[in-house]
Amino acid sequence: MTHAWKKAGARTASVAVLLAGLVGGVYLGQQHETPAPVALTQVEVSDVQLLKERQNQHTAARAMRHEAENEAAEKAASEAKRAAKQARTLETKKIEKKKAEAAGPVPFDGPIPGSCKEFNGSRAIGCTLMLQAGFGIAEFPCLNQLWNKESGWNYKAENRSSGAYGIPQALPGRKMASAGADWKSNPATQIKWGLGYVKGRYQSPCGAWTYFQNNGHY
Repeated sequence: MTHAWKKAGARTASVAVLLAGLVGGVYLGQQHETPAPVALTQVEVSDVQLLKERQNQHTAARAMRHEAENEAAEKAASEAKRAAKQARTLETKKIEKKKAEAAGPVPFDGPIPGSCKEFNGSRAIGCTLMLQAGFGIAEFPCLNQLWNKESGWNYKAENRSSGAYGIPQALPGRKMASAGADWKSNPATQIKWGLGYVKGRYQSPCGAWTYFQNNGHY
């Protein structure tokens, strides 16, 4: 190897050592530097906003669901109270009806005239009240036959298909409340109402009986 080649090889080695030192220094310097803060990109910012919006939507949905559940619970409680009240009302009416049936008809406390004493029960009451309404005793056979056909003079007679009720078979039965609140259990109240109906529509019991014979009802 010539002197020139030896000299060139020494220079090359020196350059390599120098480069290695520079690289090592740069590496060590990078390790001791404080990392710069990372800035969010526009895409990342949009993702964060979308996440917040979804969280808000979920929160609102939970609140609405909770409110709907509360409303449903309140409605159910109200319906239950209403049903219980209706049940109590129906039960009270049944009890009152049974008591009225067990007690029997309201007794008639007026005097029965001599011309009506051949009859008894509701018929005697009917004869008496008919005379008080201004009809003659000759009208009673017509009234007797009319209400024999309608109810048999039974103050509890009820036509379940039509709703007609009582001795005169008022339709509906509650019409007789105009003659008295005890229309369900008082034959006299029913008869008073029936006589008023007969007088207003047919003028007399015999007029009502004639109509009934021709038409099957009055």
